[in-house]
Amino acid sequence: MQRTSVLVVDDSVTIRAMIENMLERDGRIEVAGVASNTEDALKMIDLYDPDVVTVDINMPGADGWQLLEQIMLDLPRPVIMLSSLVRDGDPIIDLAKARGAAACFNKSLLVRETARFIDMIREVRARQLAPILPEALIGRVEAEPQRQRIRMGVA
Repeated sequence: MQRTSVLVVDDSVTIRAMIENMLERDGRIEVAGVASNTEDALKMIDLYDPDVVTVDINMPGADGWQLLEQIMLDLPRPVIMLSSLVRDGDPIIDLAKARGAAACFNKSLLVRETARFIDMIREVRARQLAPILPEALIGRVEAEPQRQRIRMGVA
């Protein structure tokens, strides 16, 4: 089974650590790295080529919307936008998807709904693979060698 590599981008050291720990406990997910800002995130995407990126919408400086735009322009891949403002049926979800996000998740539900968050990560990765792999092979692709993990902006 191929592990899904994820880059976590959030300005809060507490949220980054929580998401990293949550994902690390699932053997199907590999945390490629964590970043606290847009600049570091773009460098890490270029260097480590994660399968999925989780992005906090509200960050100081260049926010999650700007990062999403850069990813879609330069390094396209599935992005899950995170915010405590995201609620089912909220217009922010349509806006995020219109800008290229694969999905949105409410950060305040991460602890209570960890399994749903992990399923979302794996689902957006599977949708990315679907056009290039025959249906019978999705989920059976051999694991790639584990990528080196790196932390940037851990302050």
